[in-house]
Formats: sequence, structure tokens, C-alpha cells
Amino acid sequence: MPIEVGTKAPGFTLKDQNNQQVSLSDFAGEKHVLLVFYPLAFTGVCHGELREIQENLSEYASDDVQVLTVSVDSPYSHKVWADQEGFEFPLLADFWPHGAVAQAYGVFNETAGIANRGTFVIDKDGGRRPSGSSPPAEVGVDGPLVAG
Repeated sequence: MPIEVGTKAPGFTLKDQNNQQVSLSDFAGEKHVLLVFYPLAFTGVCHGELREIQENLSEYASDDVQVLTVSVDSPYSHKVWADQEGFEFPLLADFWPHGAVAQAYGVFNETAGIANRGTFVIDKDGGRRPSGSSPPAEVGVDGPLVAG
């Protein structure tokens, strides 16, 4: 089960597509975080989902909101995919320990070894806001992207 609304979001530090460490705590007190889990890079539905974010990045990210995306792929595959697609937001690698962050957020699919789709809005104080998750077979970004 995904973490409950109002619960403190689990902290993490993961490498992005440029092999730089990104921590949830980097944004504490400064920005809300839109945290988007997706199953795998280079797949059709995931491509569409991240393309939607990129094409509408000004609607998702701002001086007050940071977009972070997470999959179990390596930073190296994320680098190739980000360069190929022109993604301008962090693609974080929940590679090792395999899926640990997805597990902490309750969206890891043990059978498939990948994250289910999950969108979490984390406020500046680190609390989980209303959002959603779904199995990897479903299309689109889940739940409200701006929560109040």
C-alpha cells in the first residue's frame, strides 16, 4: 500500500541521469516535490507519461515545485533516454538496492521487480499530500498533480 496522506514521506538519495546524487531533503523547506514513479525507461506508456511531463513542464514545475521521476533503471540508461528525449527534469535510479525507494513508498511490484506507477505530492515540510498510484499496465499520470 502506498504511504498514507499526511504521513512523513520516506527520505531518499538516488543518482540522476547525470550520475549526481539527489536527495528528497535537498528540497525540504524550499519546494514541494512532485514524485513520479514509473516502471521502466524506453517503454511506450512510460515514454508517453514522461513526454507529457516534459511538454507541460511549466505546469508541473515552478520556483515552488520540483519534479522528480523514479524507476529501477540505472543512471546510465536514464542518461541515454534523457538525452534522446530531451527530458529536463531528474530521472532518478532506484537501481540498488533494487527498488528500495519504490518499496518505501509502497509502489514496488515484487512479482515484476519494477515500480507500479505512482504519483506523490510531498509538501515542503516532507508530508505526503493526496495523489495516487496504479499498476504499470494502466496509462497516464495518476491522481491530481496539484493537491491542496
